[in-house]
Amino acid sequence: MKPFLRHQLERYAQRLEELDFLLSREDIMADMNQFLKLSREHAEVSALAKRYARYLERSRDLEAAHAMLEHNSDDPEIQVMAKEEVQSASLEMSELEVELQRMLLPKDPDDARPAFLEIRAGTGGDESALFAGDLLRMYTKFCERKGWRAEIMSDSASELGGYKEVVIRIEGDNVFGTMRFESGGHRVQRVPSTETQGRIHTSACTVAVLAEPDEAQAVTINPADLRIDTYRASGAGGQHINKTDSAVRITHIPTGIVAECQDDRSQHRNKAKAMQVLSARIQEKDRSERAAKDAALRKGLIGSGDRSDRIRTYNFPQGRLTDHRINLTLYKLSFIMEGDLEEVTQALQNARQAEQLADLESSLPS
Repeated sequence: MKPFLRHQLERYAQRLEELDFLLSREDIMADMNQFLKLSREHAEVSALAKRYARYLERSRDLEAAHAMLEHNSDDPEIQVMAKEEVQSASLEMSELEVELQRMLLPKDPDDARPAFLEIRAGTGGDESALFAGDLLRMYTKFCERKGWRAEIMSDSASELGGYKEVVIRIEGDNVFGTMRFESGGHRVQRVPSTETQGRIHTSACTVAVLAEPDEAQAVTINPADLRIDTYRASGAGGQHINKTDSAVRITHIPTGIVAECQDDRSQHRNKAKAMQVLSARIQEKDRSERAAKDAALRKGLIGSGDRSDRIRTYNFPQGRLTDHRINLTLYKLSFIMEGDLEEVTQALQNARQAEQLADLESSLPS
């Protein structure tokens, strides 16, 4: 284990002793807010300290097994037993080290939150809109595999099928943490169904993933800064949809950010949903501006998540998906388009964790 990791873990062991003492004090127990705050920290620190204690225990087992090998070279049975213990302890220590590294990394509180996923057709006309529909299906299938709930908040269908723009809300376990790296430009290379000469065309869509703001920490929006328009919802919906102005469009005048919703028959519920999306977009604008400042200091491996970044290519003739940020190429495009995204999302998270670990190491005094 690297010295800087061992140093960090020893600090956690010391902090656990401090927390045990603090939580036993009567004045702390009398202050419920302070007690709950320290209790939450105790649970996190305790979990990490216990895994580190197990690592140290297995390290001692490994030393003992090596000593047995050295001092019992003429006893075949002890040699076999000691070699098995060396193999077992080494394997478990490697697994524990990876787990401990992951537990040490700073956590983004937004990772556990639901997310809004926006897909917009870009260059390529009708083919781009069709690809937007394919991406929506891919993400929806992925949500089904993860046991997440996905609902369409707003959509603008194209004439030949697909979408000019569609926004969905995804709710489930660690949604934003898993989906955050989908933000960016998605390029497709394939022969469109309208192509008579069999030529490969290139088109693109942009995807943006926004964490749903925590109501307690959501950005404060001045009602005077909003322009709210109502209109008749388009698309299927029966007679009702042509009779009432249930669709809502909200414009945040200072930033020009717009959100709309026509999913519900109730204007009130559509307004509430549109406000959720608007708040998420304003919060994401703040996040992007902070990320741009950070990126100016140091170029990140995963990138800023800016929508203009081309992050991925879907090459249908070759059955290939390439994520350009981490040089990942998979020849299983047909499966990926059916929602088999786990390998891609996990590789991106692993790359991010490696980057965070390098940042952690470089931030410590030498």
